[in-house]
Amino acid sequence: MVNLSIPDMSCGHCKTAVTEALTSVSGVTKVEVDLDGRTAQVEGNAALAALVRALDQAGYPATLAE
Repeated sequence: MVNLSIPDMSCGHCKTAVTEALTSVSGVTKVEVDLDGRTAQVEGNAALAALVRALDQAGYPATLAE
């Protein structure tokens, strides 16, 4: 599982956009987005770089959460 920090996510539309961006990445099997915590948990075998790139392209820069 990969935990991502997405600080620019702030509303329901953001949550939907982030979910769609992450689920579009090959290898992703499950996405759980926590709007209040501004994080996303991603399951599957997708590369971290691909996940971050998909979010960047959607307008939501992300980093690996601690």
